[in-house]
Amino acid sequence: MDKVRIGIVGVGNIGTAHANTIFAGKVAGATLGAICDISADRRQFCKDNYTGVEIFEDYKTMFASGLIDAVIVATPHKLHCDIAMDALKSELNVLVEKPVDITISKAMAINELVKETDKKFAIMFNQRTNDIFAKAREIVKSGALGELKRTVWIITNWYRTQRYYDSAGWRATWAGEGGGVLLNQAPHNLDLWQWICGMPVEVQANCEVGKYHNIEVEDDVTLLTRYENGATGMFITSTGEFPGTNRLEISGTKGKIVVESGTLKWWKLPEDERQICFNAEQLFPSIKCDYEEFVTQSKDGEAHMKIIQNYVNAILYDEELLSPGTDGIYELTLSNAAYLSSWKGGVPVKLPFNEREFDKELNKKIKNSKTNDPKENKNASGKYSKRWQVNW
Repeated sequence: MDKVRIGIVGVGNIGTAHANTIFAGKVAGATLGAICDISADRRQFCKDNYTGVEIFEDYKTMFASGLIDAVIVATPHKLHCDIAMDALKSELNVLVEKPVDITISKAMAINELVKETDKKFAIMFNQRTNDIFAKAREIVKSGALGELKRTVWIITNWYRTQRYYDSAGWRATWAGEGGGVLLNQAPHNLDLWQWICGMPVEVQANCEVGKYHNIEVEDDVTLLTRYENGATGMFITSTGEFPGTNRLEISGTKGKIVVESGTLKWWKLPEDERQICFNAEQLFPSIKCDYEEFVTQSKDGEAHMKIIQNYVNAILYDEELLSPGTDGIYELTLSNAAYLSSWKGGVPVKLPFNEREFDKELNKKIKNSKTNDPKENKNASGKYSKRWQVNW
């Protein structure tokens, strides 16, 4: 195989952007093989704009057509795993948009299926391509920061208006979207948080429903986590603050890093703070730190293409996936645990938690949900919007 023929399921905003990128030849070794959407308006748009590309209404028919080698799933969240599993069963490679789904039980099911296939399974965690986050991960994973003490991510600049939530009937509903800011805006940050710092062993959460908008899901969240070594973490996110903040601080026994405004600042202690604490003769020592600073060289608008390119390279040349689909379970574990904690009155939830208990509670929310209208923007721009990029 010298070209990967990619099919796209769902051509709303992000699906259209992916289609435009591949159709324009911006992904080496890839071609747009077919497109599928349940909307007649979107299918007509595709016929008008992607000459020579076969258009389908039923994704299973597209999977069986022999026209594609790989799939990008860009549908509402709760359909991701079902479609991805059908693709894997059809012996197709799969790239899904984030999050991998809305429940851990679905994520676990596809993880088991992936073990039975040799196909590539990736997830669109495009912010992993940003060099600043990669540098932060390198520092933490190398041990240069010492033992983890505390992590704090304030990511409150996901501001959204009521008009945004009213723009599609599935938005901000339990039945249509499966959650709010934790499922829609913050998955990238939750993923990066655990990718850099590792997974906690306990999550405690306060998820405030409709605090700033007329919606049935959360738009303001505070998480408190605990790691295996006793370190603590805090994650604060909201779509109701302006101007907001995007600041990640990670403290260890050998120093501290802060990531903000496209810059990573790194303070390095001359020796481990635990040794200083118990060996220093001074009551209030003034410790001189070495300091380094890194400014991101990553450009807006490239991140999605880099993930698609990596996905294609993995299929053609067995390149290691930067964001394997199986990693989707970690970010989703954090958001599911946060919901469960909040629903139970803010009690700590130990990981792994009982996914059946979560599914039962989520189904209650879905049953009482106001709407499940799947309508999508008929005038999708086809551009990688700033709202999908690193939001400094």
